[in-house]
Amino acid sequence: MPQEVLIVGGGVVGLATGHYLASAGHSVRIIERDDSLAQSCSEGNAGMVVPSHFIPLAAPGVISQGLKWMLNPKSPFFLRPRLSPTLARWIWLFTKHSTKKHVANTQELLRDLSLESRRLHVELSEKQDFPLIQKGLLMLCQSEAGLEEEAEVAEHAHTLGLEAEVCDQTRIKELEPNAEITAKGGVWWPQDCHLSPGDFIQALRNSILKNGGEFISGEVVKLEAANGKIKSITTRSGENYSAETIVLAGGINTTELAKQIGLSLPMQGGKGYSLTLPEPVANPLLCSLLKEGRVAVTPMGDNLRVAGTMEICGTNTSVSKPRLQGVVEAFCKFYPQYSPADFENLEPWVGLRPCSPDGLPYLGRAPKINNLIIATGHSMMGLSLAPVTGKLVADLVTGDKPAIKLEQLAPGRV
Repeated sequence: MPQEVLIVGGGVVGLATGHYLASAGHSVRIIERDDSLAQSCSEGNAGMVVPSHFIPLAAPGVISQGLKWMLNPKSPFFLRPRLSPTLARWIWLFTKHSTKKHVANTQELLRDLSLESRRLHVELSEKQDFPLIQKGLLMLCQSEAGLEEEAEVAEHAHTLGLEAEVCDQTRIKELEPNAEITAKGGVWWPQDCHLSPGDFIQALRNSILKNGGEFISGEVVKLEAANGKIKSITTRSGENYSAETIVLAGGINTTELAKQIGLSLPMQGGKGYSLTLPEPVANPLLCSLLKEGRVAVTPMGDNLRVAGTMEICGTNTSVSKPRLQGVVEAFCKFYPQYSPADFENLEPWVGLRPCSPDGLPYLGRAPKINNLIIATGHSMMGLSLAPVTGKLVADLVTGDKPAIKLEQLAPGRV
Protein backbone atom coordinates (compact mmCIF):
# COMPACT_ATOMS: atom_id res chain seq x y z
CA MET A 1 0.00 0.00 0.00
CA PRO A 2 1.61 3.31 -1.08
CA GLN A 3 2.38 5.73 1.74
CA GLU A 4 3.26 9.38 2.10
CA VAL A 5 6.88 9.55 3.28
CA LEU A 6 8.77 12.64 4.39
CA ILE A 7 12.56 12.33 4.39
CA VAL A 8 14.53 14.81 6.48
CA GLY A 9 17.93 15.18 4.80
CA GLY A 10 18.80 15.37 1.13
CA GLY A 11 22.33 14.01 1.30
CA VAL A 12 23.31 10.76 -0.35
CA VAL A 13 21.55 8.53 2.23
CA GLY A 14 18.32 10.53 2.06
CA LEU A 15 18.44 10.55 -1.74
CA ALA A 16 19.03 6.81 -2.00
CA THR A 17 16.13 6.27 0.39
CA GLY A 18 13.95 8.58 -1.69
CA HIS A 19 14.92 6.74 -4.88
CA TYR A 20 13.85 3.33 -3.63
CA LEU A 21 10.67 4.61 -2.01
CA ALA A 22 9.59 6.62 -5.06
CA SER A 23 10.45 3.71 -7.35
CA ALA A 24 8.18 1.50 -5.23
CA GLY A 25 5.27 3.88 -5.76
CA HIS A 26 5.33 5.80 -2.48
CA SER A 27 4.68 9.54 -2.36
CA VAL A 28 8.05 11.03 -1.40
CA ARG A 29 9.02 14.47 -0.18
CA ILE A 30 12.60 15.28 0.78
CA ILE A 31 13.31 18.32 2.91
CA GLU A 32 16.86 19.63 2.76
CA ARG A 33 18.29 22.66 4.54
CA ASP A 34 20.91 23.23 1.84
CA ASP A 35 20.04 22.41 -1.77
CA SER A 36 23.67 22.83 -2.82
CA LEU A 37 24.71 20.08 -0.35
CA ALA A 38 27.68 22.30 0.57
CA GLN A 39 27.01 21.55 4.25
CA SER A 40 26.56 17.79 3.84
CA CYS A 41 29.08 14.96 3.51
CA SER A 42 27.85 14.02 0.06
CA GLU A 43 29.25 16.34 -2.58
CA GLY A 44 32.93 16.50 -1.60
CA ASN A 45 33.65 12.99 -0.37
CA ALA A 46 36.07 10.48 -1.88
CA GLY A 47 33.39 8.65 -3.88
CA MET A 48 34.50 5.15 -2.92
CA VAL A 49 32.41 1.96 -2.73
CA VAL A 50 34.35 -0.20 -0.31
CA PRO A 51 33.54 -3.84 0.53
CA SER A 52 37.13 -3.82 1.81
CA HIS A 53 35.94 -1.86 4.87
CA PHE A 54 34.61 -4.75 6.93
CA ILE A 55 36.40 -3.63 10.11
CA PRO A 56 34.39 -1.01 12.04
CA LEU A 57 35.87 2.35 12.99
CA ALA A 58 35.81 1.19 16.63
CA ALA A 59 38.57 -1.44 16.57
CA PRO A 60 41.66 -2.45 18.58
CA GLY A 61 44.62 -0.10 18.15
CA VAL A 62 42.57 2.89 16.98
CA ILE A 63 42.71 4.68 20.34
CA SER A 64 46.44 4.18 20.91
CA GLN A 65 47.23 5.34 17.37
CA GLY A 66 44.93 8.31 17.79
CA LEU A 67 46.70 9.37 21.00
CA LYS A 68 50.07 9.27 19.21
CA TRP A 69 48.70 11.56 16.50
CA MET A 70 47.11 14.07 18.87
CA LEU A 71 50.29 16.15 19.32
CA ASN A 72 51.04 16.42 15.60
CA PRO A 73 49.14 19.37 14.01
CA LYS A 74 49.46 17.75 10.57
CA SER A 75 48.32 14.28 11.60
CA PRO A 76 45.25 12.62 10.03
CA PHE A 77 43.43 12.39 13.38
CA PHE A 78 42.51 14.95 16.00
CA LEU A 79 40.00 15.03 18.83
CA ARG A 80 39.08 18.60 19.70
CA PRO A 81 39.26 18.85 23.54
CA ARG A 82 36.25 20.47 25.14
CA LEU A 83 34.08 20.18 28.24
CA SER A 84 31.17 18.19 26.88
CA PRO A 85 29.22 15.37 28.56
CA THR A 86 28.12 14.08 25.14
CA LEU A 87 31.72 13.91 23.93
CA ALA A 88 32.80 12.17 27.15
CA ARG A 89 30.06 9.58 26.71
CA TRP A 90 30.99 9.06 23.05
CA ILE A 91 34.63 8.48 23.96
CA TRP A 92 33.62 6.03 26.69
CA LEU A 93 31.37 4.10 24.31
CA PHE A 94 34.00 4.12 21.55
CA THR A 95 36.58 2.74 23.97
CA LYS A 96 34.13 0.11 25.15
CA HIS A 97 33.61 -1.12 21.58
CA SER A 98 37.24 -1.02 20.42
CA THR A 99 37.79 -4.73 21.01
CA LYS A 100 38.50 -7.86 19.00
CA LYS A 101 35.14 -9.23 20.12
CA HIS A 102 33.31 -6.24 18.64
CA VAL A 103 35.15 -6.64 15.32
CA ALA A 104 34.28 -10.35 15.27
CA ASN A 105 30.63 -9.61 16.03
CA THR A 106 30.24 -7.00 13.29
CA GLN A 107 32.51 -7.98 10.40
CA GLU A 108 30.02 -10.28 8.68
CA LEU A 109 27.27 -7.69 8.95
CA LEU A 110 29.50 -4.99 7.45
CA ARG A 111 30.56 -7.41 4.71
CA ASP A 112 26.96 -8.24 3.85
CA LEU A 113 25.88 -4.60 3.85
CA SER A 114 28.80 -3.60 1.65
CA LEU A 115 28.46 -6.42 -0.89
CA GLU A 116 24.73 -5.83 -1.27
CA SER A 117 25.32 -2.10 -1.58
CA ARG A 118 27.96 -2.71 -4.24
CA ARG A 119 25.48 -4.84 -6.19
CA LEU A 120 22.93 -2.04 -5.95
CA HIS A 121 25.53 0.56 -7.00
CA VAL A 122 26.18 -1.47 -10.16
CA GLU A 123 22.45 -1.81 -10.82
CA LEU A 124 21.91 1.93 -10.28
CA SER A 125 24.79 2.91 -12.56
CA GLU A 126 23.29 0.81 -15.36
CA LYS A 127 19.69 1.97 -14.90
CA GLN A 128 20.36 5.62 -14.04
CA ASP A 129 23.28 6.00 -16.45
CA PHE A 130 26.18 7.36 -14.38
CA PRO A 131 29.79 6.09 -14.47
CA LEU A 132 30.83 3.54 -11.84
CA ILE A 133 34.49 2.56 -12.22
CA GLN A 134 34.88 -1.11 -11.25
CA LYS A 135 38.66 -1.46 -11.21
CA GLY A 136 39.24 -1.95 -7.52
CA LEU A 137 41.11 0.03 -4.88
CA LEU A 138 44.80 0.06 -3.98
CA MET A 139 45.77 0.25 -0.32
CA LEU A 140 49.32 1.60 -0.64
CA CYS A 141 51.99 1.22 2.04
CA GLN A 142 55.39 2.90 2.42
CA SER A 143 56.54 1.00 5.51
CA GLU A 144 57.18 -2.68 6.08
CA ALA A 145 55.05 -2.55 9.24
CA GLY A 146 52.17 -1.00 7.33
CA LEU A 147 52.39 -3.59 4.57
CA GLU A 148 52.47 -6.45 7.07
CA GLU A 149 49.41 -5.05 8.82
CA GLU A 150 47.44 -4.70 5.58
CA ALA A 151 48.52 -8.17 4.44
CA GLU A 152 46.98 -9.55 7.64
CA VAL A 153 43.75 -7.69 6.87
CA ALA A 154 43.77 -9.20 3.36
CA GLU A 155 44.31 -12.68 4.75
CA HIS A 156 41.43 -12.18 7.15
CA ALA A 157 39.25 -10.90 4.31
CA HIS A 158 39.73 -14.21 2.49
CA THR A 159 38.10 -16.03 5.41
CA LEU A 160 35.03 -13.83 4.84
CA GLY A 161 34.93 -14.58 1.12
CA LEU A 162 36.25 -11.17 0.06
CA GLU A 163 38.82 -10.71 -2.70
CA ALA A 164 42.19 -9.19 -1.87
CA GLU A 165 45.65 -9.46 -3.41
CA VAL A 166 48.90 -8.49 -1.70
CA CYS A 167 51.04 -6.63 -4.25
CA ASP A 168 54.71 -5.83 -4.67
CA GLN A 169 55.95 -2.76 -6.55
CA THR A 170 55.86 -4.56 -9.91
CA ARG A 171 52.25 -5.61 -9.46
CA ILE A 172 51.25 -2.09 -8.39
CA LYS A 173 52.77 -0.74 -11.61
CA GLU A 174 50.80 -3.30 -13.63
CA LEU A 175 47.55 -2.28 -11.96
CA GLU A 176 48.31 1.46 -12.06
CA PRO A 177 50.31 2.35 -15.20
CA ASN A 178 49.06 5.94 -15.37
CA ALA A 179 50.77 7.39 -12.30
CA GLU A 180 54.13 7.05 -10.61
CA ILE A 181 53.74 5.67 -7.09
CA THR A 182 56.27 5.53 -4.25
CA ALA A 183 55.33 2.54 -2.11
CA LYS A 184 56.89 -0.67 -0.84
CA GLY A 185 53.73 -2.54 -1.77
CA GLY A 186 50.07 -2.72 -1.00
CA VAL A 187 46.82 -4.61 -1.26
CA TRP A 188 44.52 -4.55 -4.27
CA TRP A 189 40.82 -4.88 -3.43
CA PRO A 190 39.24 -5.79 -6.81
CA GLN A 191 35.63 -5.58 -5.56
CA ASP A 192 35.94 -1.92 -4.57
CA CYS A 193 34.73 0.77 -6.98
CA HIS A 194 34.67 4.53 -7.32
CA LEU A 195 32.45 7.22 -8.80
CA SER A 196 31.91 10.94 -8.85
CA PRO A 197 29.56 11.86 -5.97
CA GLY A 198 28.10 14.66 -8.07
CA ASP A 199 27.08 12.21 -10.81
CA PHE A 200 25.56 9.84 -8.26
CA ILE A 201 23.63 12.55 -6.45
CA GLN A 202 22.23 14.00 -9.67
CA ALA A 203 21.15 10.56 -10.90
CA LEU A 204 19.27 9.91 -7.65
CA ARG A 205 17.59 13.32 -7.74
CA ASN A 206 16.53 12.79 -11.36
CA SER A 207 15.07 9.38 -10.50
CA ILE A 208 13.10 10.78 -7.56
CA LEU A 209 11.65 13.62 -9.64
CA LYS A 210 10.83 11.22 -12.49
CA ASN A 211 8.84 9.07 -10.06
CA GLY A 212 6.84 12.00 -8.70
CA GLY A 213 9.00 12.92 -5.71
CA GLU A 214 9.25 16.48 -4.42
CA PHE A 215 12.12 18.48 -2.91
CA ILE A 216 11.47 21.09 -0.21
CA SER A 217 14.01 23.65 0.96
CA GLY A 218 14.08 24.14 4.73
CA GLU A 219 15.82 23.29 7.98
CA VAL A 220 13.82 21.07 10.32
CA VAL A 221 14.08 22.29 13.91
CA LYS A 222 11.18 20.59 15.69
CA LEU A 223 9.50 17.20 15.86
CA GLU A 224 6.08 17.00 17.46
CA ALA A 225 5.10 13.58 18.77
CA ALA A 226 1.88 12.30 20.35
CA ASN A 227 0.51 8.83 21.06
CA GLY A 228 3.60 7.09 19.71
CA LYS A 229 3.70 8.94 16.39
CA ILE A 230 5.34 11.97 14.84
CA LYS A 231 2.39 14.26 14.14
CA SER A 232 4.31 17.05 12.40
CA ILE A 233 7.70 18.59 11.79
CA THR A 234 8.45 22.31 11.77
CA THR A 235 11.13 24.21 9.85
CA ARG A 236 13.11 27.21 11.05
CA SER A 237 10.93 29.47 8.90
CA GLY A 238 7.75 28.10 10.53
CA GLU A 239 6.37 25.73 7.90
CA ASN A 240 4.73 22.53 9.19
CA TYR A 241 4.72 19.20 7.40
CA SER A 242 3.31 15.77 8.17
CA ALA A 243 3.32 12.31 6.59
CA GLU A 244 2.44 8.71 7.38
CA THR A 245 6.13 7.87 7.77
CA ILE A 246 9.04 10.15 8.66
CA VAL A 247 12.66 9.21 7.86
CA LEU A 248 15.47 11.06 9.66
CA ALA A 249 18.51 10.92 7.36
CA GLY A 250 20.13 14.23 8.23
CA GLY A 251 23.62 13.03 9.14
CA ILE A 252 25.09 14.56 12.28
CA ASN A 253 22.10 16.93 12.58
CA THR A 254 19.85 13.95 13.31
CA THR A 255 21.27 13.84 16.85
CA GLU A 256 19.56 17.01 18.07
CA LEU A 257 16.24 16.17 16.41
CA ALA A 258 16.20 12.69 17.95
CA LYS A 259 16.72 14.19 21.42
CA GLN A 260 13.33 15.90 21.12
CA ILE A 261 11.59 12.52 21.21
CA GLY A 262 13.84 11.09 23.92
CA LEU A 263 16.06 9.10 21.57
CA SER A 264 19.81 9.20 22.20
CA LEU A 265 22.00 8.86 19.11
CA PRO A 266 25.48 9.44 20.56
CA MET A 267 27.19 10.62 17.39
CA GLN A 268 30.11 12.95 16.89
CA GLY A 269 30.97 14.84 13.73
CA GLY A 270 34.08 13.42 12.09
CA LYS A 271 35.41 16.31 10.04
CA GLY A 272 37.11 15.57 6.75
CA TYR A 273 38.62 17.71 4.01
CA SER A 274 39.02 17.27 0.28
CA LEU A 275 40.76 19.14 -2.52
CA THR A 276 39.96 18.55 -6.19
CA LEU A 277 42.61 19.09 -8.86
CA PRO A 278 41.02 20.14 -12.17
CA GLU A 279 44.05 19.32 -14.36
CA PRO A 280 46.10 16.53 -12.73
CA VAL A 281 49.48 15.90 -14.31
CA ALA A 282 49.02 12.12 -14.13
CA ASN A 283 45.50 10.98 -13.33
CA PRO A 284 45.45 7.45 -11.84
CA LEU A 285 43.17 4.72 -13.16
CA LEU A 286 42.38 3.34 -9.70
CA CYS A 287 41.33 4.96 -6.47
CA SER A 288 43.71 4.44 -3.58
CA LEU A 289 44.10 4.76 0.17
CA LEU A 290 47.48 5.81 1.52
CA LYS A 291 48.18 3.77 4.62
CA GLU A 292 50.61 5.98 6.48
CA GLY A 293 48.90 9.27 5.64
CA ARG A 294 45.29 8.03 5.88
CA VAL A 295 44.56 9.86 2.63
CA ALA A 296 42.03 8.87 -0.06
CA VAL A 297 42.83 9.48 -3.73
CA THR A 298 40.11 9.24 -6.36
CA PRO A 299 40.15 10.02 -10.09
CA MET A 300 36.82 11.58 -11.09
CA GLY A 301 36.69 11.99 -14.83
CA ASP A 302 39.25 14.66 -15.73
CA ASN A 303 39.65 15.66 -12.07
CA LEU A 304 41.54 14.14 -9.15
CA ARG A 305 40.20 14.33 -5.62
CA VAL A 306 42.46 14.04 -2.56
CA ALA A 307 40.69 13.67 0.78
CA GLY A 308 41.60 12.99 4.38
CA THR A 309 41.58 13.64 8.12
CA MET A 310 39.25 12.54 10.87
CA GLU A 311 38.69 15.32 13.38
CA ILE A 312 36.22 14.46 16.12
CA CYS A 313 34.87 17.96 16.52
CA GLY A 314 31.16 17.98 17.30
CA THR A 315 29.70 20.25 14.63
CA ASN A 316 32.72 22.53 14.09
CA THR A 317 33.45 23.11 10.38
CA SER A 318 36.49 25.40 10.60
CA VAL A 319 39.49 24.53 8.43
CA SER A 320 42.80 23.58 10.05
CA LYS A 321 45.47 24.73 7.58
CA PRO A 322 48.21 22.54 9.11
CA ARG A 323 46.01 19.44 8.92
CA LEU A 324 45.01 20.25 5.35
CA GLN A 325 48.69 20.71 4.56
CA GLY A 326 49.31 17.29 6.09
CA VAL A 327 46.86 15.72 3.64
CA VAL A 328 48.63 17.33 0.67
CA GLU A 329 52.12 16.41 1.88
CA ALA A 330 51.11 12.79 2.50
CA PHE A 331 49.65 12.56 -1.01
CA CYS A 332 52.80 14.00 -2.61
CA LYS A 333 55.00 11.48 -0.79
CA PHE A 334 53.11 8.64 -2.48
CA TYR A 335 52.60 10.38 -5.84
CA PRO A 336 55.94 12.16 -6.53
CA GLN A 337 54.78 13.66 -9.85
CA TYR A 338 52.86 16.15 -7.70
CA SER A 339 54.01 18.86 -5.32
CA PRO A 340 52.20 20.96 -2.70
CA ALA A 341 52.35 23.87 -5.16
CA ASP A 342 49.80 22.03 -7.35
CA PHE A 343 47.23 22.50 -4.59
CA GLU A 344 47.76 26.20 -3.97
CA ASN A 345 44.69 28.37 -4.49
CA LEU A 346 42.33 25.37 -4.42
CA GLU A 347 39.28 25.87 -2.22
CA PRO A 348 39.07 23.08 0.40
CA TRP A 349 35.80 21.26 0.94
CA VAL A 350 34.81 20.41 4.51
CA GLY A 351 32.24 17.84 5.63
CA LEU A 352 31.09 16.29 8.90
CA ARG A 353 30.74 12.53 8.88
CA PRO A 354 28.17 11.24 11.40
CA CYS A 355 30.23 8.87 13.55
CA SER A 356 28.56 6.44 15.91
CA PRO A 357 30.68 5.16 18.82
CA ASP A 358 30.55 1.53 17.68
CA GLY A 359 31.30 2.21 14.00
CA LEU A 360 27.90 0.95 12.80
CA PRO A 361 25.11 3.02 11.27
CA TYR A 362 21.79 3.63 12.97
CA LEU A 363 19.18 2.01 10.76
CA GLY A 364 15.68 0.98 11.79
CA ARG A 365 12.47 2.13 13.41
CA ALA A 366 12.81 4.44 16.37
CA PRO A 367 11.79 2.91 19.70
CA LYS A 368 8.35 4.00 20.93
CA ILE A 369 7.66 6.07 17.76
CA ASN A 370 6.10 3.72 15.27
CA ASN A 371 6.11 5.99 12.21
CA LEU A 372 9.72 7.18 12.53
CA ILE A 373 12.70 5.53 10.82
CA ILE A 374 16.32 6.50 11.50
CA ALA A 375 19.03 6.24 8.81
CA THR A 376 22.31 7.87 9.81
CA GLY A 377 25.66 7.25 11.53
CA HIS A 378 27.50 5.80 8.53
CA SER A 379 30.80 7.54 9.37
CA MET A 380 33.10 7.36 6.32
CA MET A 381 30.86 4.90 4.46
CA GLY A 382 27.77 6.99 3.75
CA LEU A 383 28.16 6.94 -0.02
CA SER A 384 29.29 3.33 -0.05
CA LEU A 385 26.31 2.11 2.00
CA ALA A 386 23.70 4.56 0.70
CA PRO A 387 21.98 2.17 -1.75
CA VAL A 388 21.59 -0.69 0.72
CA THR A 389 20.43 1.76 3.39
CA GLY A 390 17.80 3.19 1.05
CA LYS A 391 16.62 -0.27 0.03
CA LEU A 392 16.34 -1.45 3.63
CA VAL A 393 14.36 1.66 4.61
CA ALA A 394 12.04 1.05 1.66
CA ASP A 395 11.53 -2.53 2.86
CA LEU A 396 10.61 -1.26 6.33
CA VAL A 397 8.07 1.20 4.90
CA THR A 398 6.56 -1.33 2.52
CA GLY A 399 6.45 -4.06 5.16
CA ASP A 400 8.75 -6.42 3.28
CA LYS A 401 11.23 -8.51 5.23
CA PRO A 402 14.64 -6.80 5.00
CA ALA A 403 17.27 -8.86 3.20
CA ILE A 404 19.73 -8.15 6.04
CA LYS A 405 18.96 -8.43 9.74
CA LEU A 406 18.90 -5.01 11.36
CA GLU A 407 19.03 -5.83 15.08
CA GLN A 408 22.68 -4.74 15.49
CA LEU A 409 21.87 -1.42 13.78
CA ALA A 410 18.87 -0.56 15.91
CA PRO A 411 18.54 3.09 16.98
CA GLY A 412 18.56 3.31 20.76
CA ARG A 413 21.26 0.67 21.21
CA VAL A 414 24.12 1.43 23.58
